Amino acid sequence: MEDRWLSVDEIAAYLGIKRDTLYKWIGEKRMPAHRAGRLWKFKKDEVDQWLRSGGADARIDQMRKDRQ
Repeated sequence: MEDRWLSVDEIAAYLGIKRDTLYKWIGEKRMPAHRAGRLWKFKKDEVDQWLRSGGADARIDQMRKDRQ
C-alpha cells in the first residue's frame, strides 16, 4: 500500500473532481485533510474510508471504482 501524502491536485485527479469541489468537501463535508503550512495534504486510504462511509455522494465512489 502506498503511504505518501497526496496534494490537492493529485487527490482531485484520483477522485475525478475539480479543485473547487475538493475545497468545498473539506469545509462542508468534513473530508479528511491535513494542513501543512498553507498546503492541504491527503492520505488516500483516509479519503477512501471517508467515501465508503458516505462522506460524499456515493456516485463519486462508484465512478472511481468503474474507472479502475
